[in-house]
Amino acid sequence: MAAETTGADRTVFSKIIAGELPGRFVYQDDAVVAFLTIAPLTQGHVLVVPRAEVDHWESVDDELWSQISTVSRKIGRAVKRAFDAPRAGVVIAGLEVPHLHVHVFPAYALTDFDFGQADPNPSPESLDEAQTRIVEALAAE
Repeated sequence: MAAETTGADRTVFSKIIAGELPGRFVYQDDAVVAFLTIAPLTQGHVLVVPRAEVDHWESVDDELWSQISTVSRKIGRAVKRAFDAPRAGVVIAGLEVPHLHVHVFPAYALTDFDFGQADPNPSPESLDEAQTRIVEALAAE
C-alpha cells in the first residue's frame, strides 16, 4: 500500500473523500467509497475508490482488493437496475488520477467504453438524478 500523504500531496479523490471537495456519494464503508464521476461515459458512471491512497491496482493488498471488487459488483448491479442497462461496464485505467479507482457505469454498447466520448460538463440535475437512482437501487438490493 502507498504511504500516507498529507496536504498538497493528497489526490483529488482523497480531498473528495475528506469532504474538502464536493462529491456525489452513492456508497461508503470503512475501506471504500463510491461517487459519481464529473465526466461520465453514460449517466450513472460511478468511481469505486479505496480510502487509502493506492496508485496501482496490482499493488493493492488482497483484503482491500476483495472489498473494492465486492463494492464494484454491488454498484454494477445497481447501475444496471437503475438505468435499465443490459450490462455494467467496468474499467480500471488509472492514468488521470494516481489513486486507484474502478469505473463502473451502465453500458448499452461497446462505444460506451470510449473515454474520448465522456461528457465533460454534465448538468447538476443529471448527476443528482443519477445519484438518487443509484442510491435507491442499492437500497432495494
